[in-house]
Formats: sequence, C-alpha cells, structure tokens
Amino acid sequence: MPDDRSIETPTLMVATFSSFMGPFMISAVNVALPAIQKEFSVSAVLLSWIATSYLLSTAVFLVPFGKLADIHGRKKTFAFGLMVFVLFSLLTAFSISVWMLIILRIFQGIGTAMIVTTGMAILTSVFPPNKRGSAIGIYVAAVYIGLSLGPFVGGALTHYFSWRSIFIAIVPFGLVSIYITLTYLKKEWVGERGGKFDTIGSILYGFALLTLIYGASLLPNKTAYFMMAAGVVGFIAFAKQEQRANSPVFELKLFRNNKLFAFSSLAALINYAATFAITFLLSLYLQFIKGMNPRSAGLILITQPIVMAVLSPLAGKWSDRIEPRIIASGGMAVTVLGLVQLIAIGETTSIAYLIAILSMLGFGFALFSSPNMNAVMSSVEKRHYGIASGAVATMRLLGQMFSMATATVVFTIIFGKLQITPLTYALFLKSFKIILFIFSLICTVGIFFSFS
Repeated sequence: MPDDRSIETPTLMVATFSSFMGPFMISAVNVALPAIQKEFSVSAVLLSWIATSYLLSTAVFLVPFGKLADIHGRKKTFAFGLMVFVLFSLLTAFSISVWMLIILRIFQGIGTAMIVTTGMAILTSVFPPNKRGSAIGIYVAAVYIGLSLGPFVGGALTHYFSWRSIFIAIVPFGLVSIYITLTYLKKEWVGERGGKFDTIGSILYGFALLTLIYGASLLPNKTAYFMMAAGVVGFIAFAKQEQRANSPVFELKLFRNNKLFAFSSLAALINYAATFAITFLLSLYLQFIKGMNPRSAGLILITQPIVMAVLSPLAGKWSDRIEPRIIASGGMAVTVLGLVQLIAIGETTSIAYLIAILSMLGFGFALFSSPNMNAVMSSVEKRHYGIASGAVATMRLLGQMFSMATATVVFTIIFGKLQITPLTYALFLKSFKIILFIFSLICTVGIFFSFS
C-alpha cells in the first residue's frame, strides 16, 4: 500500500481537474442557452430546466453519495462518478430533443455529485493538516478558473462550432482524471467499512431538498410557499429518521456536538447567500444602466473570479499556519466592506471604482473560501470526510438558492410586472440597493458564525 505522501501530487492533479469541470460546465452551458433555444424552439421556462435539472440532481445526491463513499470507498465512488460524468456529457452532445437533453443533464449532475463529495474527501484524506490548506486553496482556485473560463470558452465553442461542442470539449478532462485516478491512486479510503446505507433517510433528504430548492425558484408565486413548506416538513421528517437510524445518511451529531463544523458550515451558507446573486445584479446594472453589451459586461465581471483564483491558494497556505476560522472571518469582514460599497453605486459610478469593489469582493471571498473549507474538513473524523464534504457542498447550493430567491422577491415587490427600461431605472437602482443592504446584514451575521 503506497504512502499518502507518494500520491499527493496525482491526488491534487485529479482533484483540480475534477473541481474545474463542474463550474466550467455550469457557466459555459448558461452562455449556450440561446443557441439551444433556437435549435429546439422551446419556451424560456423549459430552457431554464436545462440548467436547473443539473443543479438539482447534483444537490439531491451530494450527501447520500458522501455516505456511500464513506461505506464503500471514496476512490471507487470518485472514479465511477467521473465515468458517469464523461459518459453522459458525451451523450448530451448528441441530444435530439430538449427533453432528452434535460434527462441526460440529470445524470450528468448525478456524476458531478459523486465527484464533488468524494474529491474533497480524498484530498483531505491524503494531505496532512500542515499541507491541507494549500491543497484546498489550489482546489478552490480551479473552481473559480472554471467559472471564469466557462462563459468565454463556451461562447467561442458555440459561435465557431455548436453548443454541442461544449459537452464534447469537457470529455478529455474527464478521461485524464479517470486515467490518473485508476493508474496513480493505488490506495482506497473507507470511513465506515461494512456500514449500512439509510435508504429511507436518503429519500426524505432528496424530497426535502428538491421541494425546497424548486419552491424557491418559483418565488413569489403562491405555489412556491407550499413547495417550500413541504421542504421544511421533509427536513423535519428527515431529522427524526436520522435520530432513529442505526447508520444515518447524515450524522446530525456533527451539528449538535461539533461547534466548529456547525458554525463553519453555516458561515459557508451565509457567505454564498450574501454573494452569489452579485454577478446577476451587476450584469443587469452594467448592461442596462451603463449600456454595455454582454461581452463588455463579462470582461468587467470576470475581475472577481480572477482575484479569487489568484489568491485562493495563498489564503489556503495561510490557513496551514494561522487558525483557519480567523482568516475566514477576516475574509467575511472584507466581503461586508465590499457589499456596503456596492450599495452606494449609481448611474454615474465609474467603471474603475466598480472594478476596485469587485477586486475587494474577490479578495474577501478568497480569504474566506479555502480557510473555511479547511476548517470544516479538519473538524471531523476521517470516517466522516465524505459526509462533511457533501454537507458543505449542499450548504453552498442552499446559499446560492437563497441569494437568488432574495433578489427575485425584492425585484417582484418593487417592479411587479414592469420591465427594466430607462423609465424604470430608478426602481432598478432602488431594488439593487435594498438587495445589497440585505446581503450586507446577512454577511455581517456570518462573521460571528465564521469566527465562533
């Protein structure tokens, strides 16, 4: 059996490749949606499900696959997830209808869930505490590089070839990852060998998360509140089931008895809730208020993920030497300052000033993300790495959902059914400021959870 030190480099390589693929696919496909709509002649609602189906399936399967990986082996689950992802990415490129595309995207999301929940768990298993922060920093940087390159590469592939080429282009990354995993990662990591899988708990978890996220996407429609209420009831039933189960799919005691894990996970949820919708808001601001075209707006908005990608490895390295929660809390504080600065922007705000704010937000998020992940993963026993990785990824998705839901509700209350036109720019800026004020308050609360 090889020593963990001998497989650190291939582990980091395969984890970096895999962490790049999911975010790249999300941002690249979003750019290609108009081309897909043109080819299949589908409604805007059905078109949105091309993106939503992937995210929902990923979210629903994160925690269950984290548990399965802890029982049956993280490398085995990771390799199988890569194979599923590659296979269904390739099949998606040959979709003959929008429904076929959506169904294949669901399976692509399932593969992504296996990769995400086990990739971080393997990385944490291989790297010792004094090197873990640096490795996580590089892992997180790859996520931001994927998000940054997605719109540009996806747009170019769609323009010069076809939207189908996006799904083909990602296949080589997956194949290389499979090769490295099977060839160089000779060791297997099992947290709970012989443990049982809680099927009922997994079904309840999937139902609760699905109805909650789908309900949030329908806001402020009345149906949304019924769906979200069903989601809350589902989570209550899930919690009761996990308390009874001999081998729960999620160890609730991690939240009850592990203060660092609980508060760091909540801090991750809060951070994403306060920041995820910023790109959406600023995209509207730049194109409507500043009159920019999508390409120019994208060049401005890429500032934030570039700063994140550059500084995340450094922040991760710092978290190997300094208490991770201290660095993460500092990052959250910098993010609050950036959000407060955004509240003040108006029609005459200079682009240079906006770029400076985006750089500040990128710096804050880089300081937060890698150390926060380090704090979460280092706070649990090795046998729970899979569950912990799945839990923090779920927190991230829930935060993103809450962020977009907040923006949607505020816009609906202020705008109603009005469109964004020169006559309603004042209403847009009012909505913008209210949303950013809410985000600033949320993020301020997050500093407490991150530091505690």
